[in-house]
Amino acid sequence: MFRSIKNPKLVAALLLGMSFYTFQIPAVAQEVPADYQEVLRVLDRKGDFKAGVLKVNIPRNDLKVTVQGVSTPTPFGFGGWVALTKGTGGSDVMMGDLVLLQEEVNPVMSALLDNGIDVTALHNHFFWEDPHLYYMHVHALGKAADLAHRLKPGLDLIGHVPAPKPAPSSANGTPLDVEKLAKIVGHSGEQSGAVYKITVGRDDLGMQDHGATINARMGLNTWAAFLGTQQDAVIAGDVAMLESEVIPVLKTLRKNDFDVVAIHHHMTQETPMVIFLHYWARGSADKLAGGFKSVLDELGKDTASRMSH
Repeated sequence: MFRSIKNPKLVAALLLGMSFYTFQIPAVAQEVPADYQEVLRVLDRKGDFKAGVLKVNIPRNDLKVTVQGVSTPTPFGFGGWVALTKGTGGSDVMMGDLVLLQEEVNPVMSALLDNGIDVTALHNHFFWEDPHLYYMHVHALGKAADLAHRLKPGLDLIGHVPAPKPAPSSANGTPLDVEKLAKIVGHSGEQSGAVYKITVGRDDLGMQDHGATINARMGLNTWAAFLGTQQDAVIAGDVAMLESEVIPVLKTLRKNDFDVVAIHHHMTQETPMVIFLHYWARGSADKLAGGFKSVLDELGKDTASRMSH
């Protein structure tokens, strides 16, 4: 058709436009492979297959979300998902991002961890949204159908976890026995008003930044703050972990009825990479101290092994 056009500049412009249009065409839906059809069947979810990736939709259509009073529909940022693609050796790589209410986060996390699905991040995407929402990133390797079966118990909880009724706080009881708590944890702490805080550094990691040693005072630490009485206490804190320690620590926290409230980075370009998580729990002070000690026991195994060789 270009032969009838005498202006060479116009021909060049048309060719450039067609080239640009070609590269802007989005990925075209492909026929869903049989094993991925099985994934959709097991999960009872809709999805599509494009660019070699099965994307399964997990939208929060059950929620009516507002951000600063503005009504925000699901496509605005409340569409959870998981995706699968082929890796080496016949295994699939699965990644995803689940949109969860506060009360859903830890039950869903436990269901995923119990079935061999890794939880790799937990954070918010918004301020001032109602209801409060959290985003949980997941990862796993395996056969597609098996991954679907492992994922399903966690997904089935979404939209079906009742909000907890907080137990009233009681001022009755004996004061915190900080010496006993220190003995249980294996580290002493500092008193600041009504709060007793135990901080444990990660000097075993030998972290350096531009020649400076990054120690506990610089933020490379794990800590627990206790408040309340021996009979009815609360604990909150932060755990500094190597990547290999994240899943064991998460499992330990959930086993001890600690709620995980965030998993993220505090630093960039650090060596080694360190992941931090924040937690909260309520119970007897002794039980909380024992739970924190169990977390500490999961830290440093890799560095201790390297140092022993």
